[in-house]
Amino acid sequence: MLLVTGIRSMAVSDWPAVEEIYRQGIDDGEATFEVQTPTWEAFDGAKLAAPRLVAGDESGRVLGWAAASPVSTRDVYRGVIEHSVYVHRDARGQGLGRLLLDAFVTASDQAGFWTIQSSIFPENTASLRMHEAAGFRMVGIRERIARSLLGPHAGQWRDTVLIERRSIVNGRD
Repeated sequence: MLLVTGIRSMAVSDWPAVEEIYRQGIDDGEATFEVQTPTWEAFDGAKLAAPRLVAGDESGRVLGWAAASPVSTRDVYRGVIEHSVYVHRDARGQGLGRLLLDAFVTASDQAGFWTIQSSIFPENTASLRMHEAAGFRMVGIRERIARSLLGPHAGQWRDTVLIERRSIVNGRD
């Protein structure tokens, strides 16, 4: 049984574990179109400084992470972010993703964001169920949006399910 002892802000020193978990998501072929992990500098430059979270076990081992990017540089979209949640293979199916997602939603609300969105492969049913349970809704399906270059779906055009969650505390005025 997994014992998560804390969710905290991601630190530079977490990068090796975060990168390993990201690599697993790439290799499994159900999390991203990416074919390689970025450098820390590229990751850090593309993601918002907060919320950017990691979850660890009693030994301090990072088992999951969540981060987001702005969807646009236009001021009217300043409250809209696109997020990712990744969980280490050894910790999947034990509720860690949901703990991270709930903490991420809370931190996003506190930071003033009014919409969190993501695109998820329809085959990633565990992620879709987790997001639905956390208050996300399906906006639509983007059919044949891109071709996978790696993994079990290499060379195939893939659909993604566009999901979003509107904050219950921000953007309602």
